[in-house]
Amino acid sequence: MAEADSAQFSLLTLEEELTCSICLSTFVNPVTTPCGHNFCQECLLETWKDSYCCPQCRTDFATKPELKKNTVLCTVVDTFNQRANKEEDKVEKMEVEKMEVEKMEGILCDTCMQEEAVKTCLTCMASFCEQHLRPHQVNPIYSVHQLKEPIADLKERICSQHHKLMELFCSQHLQPICSQCLQSQHRGCSFTSPEEQRSLKESDLRTKLTFLDGKISQTETVLAEMRDKQNRLKDSATNRKKIISGEYQQIRDMLSREEHDALNVVEREMESGQSKFKNLAKKFNENINNMSSAKEEIHSLLSASNTMAFLQASVDIPQAASFDPFAPRINLDSKKVIVSNTFAVSLKEHLVEIFKQPLEARLPITKPGSDSKPPSYLSHQASEPLPLSTRQGSSPSSKSGAKKKPAEHIKKYGKSLDGGTECTTKSMDNLLEFLSQVEVGGASAATQLQEKQPEHLDGHLNMSNSVKRSDLLKFATVLTLDHKTAHKRIMLTDGFTKALVSDEHMNYPDHPKRFAVCSQVLAYKGFSTGRHYWEVRLSSNNFIGIGLAYGSIDRKGPTSRLGRNAQSWCVEWFNVKLSAWHNNSETVLANPSPKRVGVLLDCKEGTATFYSVADRAYAFHTFVFPFVEAVYPAFWIFSSGSSISLCKLQA
Repeated sequence: MAEADSAQFSLLTLEEELTCSICLSTFVNPVTTPCGHNFCQECLLETWKDSYCCPQCRTDFATKPELKKNTVLCTVVDTFNQRANKEEDKVEKMEVEKMEVEKMEGILCDTCMQEEAVKTCLTCMASFCEQHLRPHQVNPIYSVHQLKEPIADLKERICSQHHKLMELFCSQHLQPICSQCLQSQHRGCSFTSPEEQRSLKESDLRTKLTFLDGKISQTETVLAEMRDKQNRLKDSATNRKKIISGEYQQIRDMLSREEHDALNVVEREMESGQSKFKNLAKKFNENINNMSSAKEEIHSLLSASNTMAFLQASVDIPQAASFDPFAPRINLDSKKVIVSNTFAVSLKEHLVEIFKQPLEARLPITKPGSDSKPPSYLSHQASEPLPLSTRQGSSPSSKSGAKKKPAEHIKKYGKSLDGGTECTTKSMDNLLEFLSQVEVGGASAATQLQEKQPEHLDGHLNMSNSVKRSDLLKFATVLTLDHKTAHKRIMLTDGFTKALVSDEHMNYPDHPKRFAVCSQVLAYKGFSTGRHYWEVRLSSNNFIGIGLAYGSIDRKGPTSRLGRNAQSWCVEWFNVKLSAWHNNSETVLANPSPKRVGVLLDCKEGTATFYSVADRAYAFHTFVFPFVEAVYPAFWIFSSGSSISLCKLQA
């Protein structure tokens, strides 16, 4: 018995160690957090709705930790459950055996202690067998004695205080009492007989039994309904998987067809080039034969001894000899090949960006009409330069000239190829930007753009990079634009808080701080200490740059463009591409296409972080650089009609 109690105590102690602090039950599929605490996997995931912290020690986690199953603890829990079940079965078995033994032994006669009793006398407070009961049946003295069926718990019915039969039941205190108890401590209490109390209790228990039967029936009905729903859910999942699998199979089929068509384009282009080389080789061989024949005639004439015949003879040089032979430039740079290749690269990058997003954030990206657009050069012939009308917010004049030849573009926006005069309505940076898109030496614009693409990407917009906007507004700074630095094409309005590009030059006085080549402007205030935050509203995400610059940045030369020198840093939207620039080095970024951009400058840490601002602020790039002098917020605007506005912030 002592061993059983000891085992039971050890099980209770072990159960405390194997209890989940959330559901207060034994662990089910236990997992371990990075801080070392164990919980049921389902219980822990239920607590992780809005934030991720340990329910026991309250340790916060920035991202959702990767939970791993605690295999050792699982083994211990299984062993504990098996032992606990065995102990319960053992105790239950012992109780059943005890009841069976008591039933088999029956009630013995209190006189002989051998024969089984047939009656119990409540007056004598004893049970008698057939033989010893005879005096009660024969002698009239015992006629007033109360005889009952054998009672097993006769001793328990005797009042321990008055040693009398407890033939009454106190309804107030819910306990059996004797007649003397009724006259003393239970005076004034209502009472009934034990039989009547038993009848009432039996009626109450039968009512509870009926109630439990109804609940069990309801529960079984719900279980059956749940099984039916479970089967329907399984069938629905099977059908849904078939539908999704079919959609992806169609995607694979479409991609396979596109791949086959693209490869055929390259193959046909290769065959066309081979055919051109073959025809040219045949023509060159014919030219060689003709020139060899002429060469033989000359040798024959030179060897002739007859002077008169020599002087009268003439040799005609073949026409092919008047041309210099050359190997033609035949390659796979046709518009179809370039577009096919570029489309494959763009589609892959687009899918990569989509798959990097959480599942719930992917649908808006893939919906038509979203900000994600294919590169503009995919909608134009590769042999044509990129028209200025592809820019958002371009002027009508730029749209009308979208299909002009490169020379006509150059005449309009800068110096012509034959040395024409410079147009007064466009600055030099317009010409430099436009010339980068014009065909040079027969190479297509799409090829040039493809060659310019850096091989690395950085700054992908990630949900985990988001911060509360209110945390940034603690460092809000009021900015105004410095009119002394504004290029003459930059118009400043709204109290020097808005800058837009004008087709006509502003009547600004000359100033050594004014940008003369690039259409740029600096803020009036520079920073060398502390933290500062400002926001900029964009009229479009096209041909706009936002950054920082030292006051010593060049204002006159072609390298004065933001990010093209060591004195400035900027993020720049050029066509549909977003890039980070510093010291003429480019890093292509994922384009979140924000309408509002926030900049947090930390002079102490030497960082400048750029945010896409909506309900929260999402960081998409950070510059890290040591400050050697004060830096000024700087802005580059290229397209006519485009503008930037400094937002009014309140901390």
